[in-house]
Amino acid sequence: MRLTAPPGADWLLRLPMTDALKQVSLIMMLRKHGINDTRVLRAMELVSREEFVDAAFIDQAYEDTALPIACGQTISQPYVVAYMTEKLAVEPDDVVLEIGTGSGYQAAILSHLCRHVYTIERYKELQKKAVRNFDKLDITNVTTIIGDGWLGWPPKAPYDRIIITAAAPEPPQALLDQLKTGGRMLLPLGESRENQFLVQIDKTEKGLEQKELLPVRFVPLVKGRVNPRKQKKN
Repeated sequence: MRLTAPPGADWLLRLPMTDALKQVSLIMMLRKHGINDTRVLRAMELVSREEFVDAAFIDQAYEDTALPIACGQTISQPYVVAYMTEKLAVEPDDVVLEIGTGSGYQAAILSHLCRHVYTIERYKELQKKAVRNFDKLDITNVTTIIGDGWLGWPPKAPYDRIIITAAAPEPPQALLDQLKTGGRMLLPLGESRENQFLVQIDKTEKGLEQKELLPVRFVPLVKGRVNPRKQKKN
């Protein structure tokens, strides 16, 4: 079998054959499970997930499963990343706000689809790792800060799209205020990990339109800034 890579994904050819085939298999799985947006699939091809998982789980980088990362957080399973990205319906000139940078995987996917991504992380250790990942992959249209996701990032508002990768009991009002009219927000809603649904909120001239999409399991969206003294020093 001769493996070919899509334009811009030459990193596939540098992988060991078994890993490259796993990446191709992952994209095929996404297609099989209903991810049809070619722009989203291409973005998933362009970003190597192994760059964003911890070394202890590198052998599971191409599996469709959530994996632990630092600070008690997780990197979402590829299907959920692709599904949320597709439902977000990002346009090339959009400015996107992400709440919950983690190791940077979701933001890296979005970076190939929009003009700019602003992303907020609560933990300094994760924020610094994400910045290193973006630098390593030469991703220049993502800006990340440490902050309280419930408050959003007012100086760069309004946003065309907002994506939240942690579960809240209700949509944060500050984020709804920072969403453009005509914009869309995706977030998991639920009081516990056993009772969460991914929700799509469209902000229209007439108000907010909310639609429940599918059951999910995310870590909680915590209010307040992390105490820097309690964060791990690098």
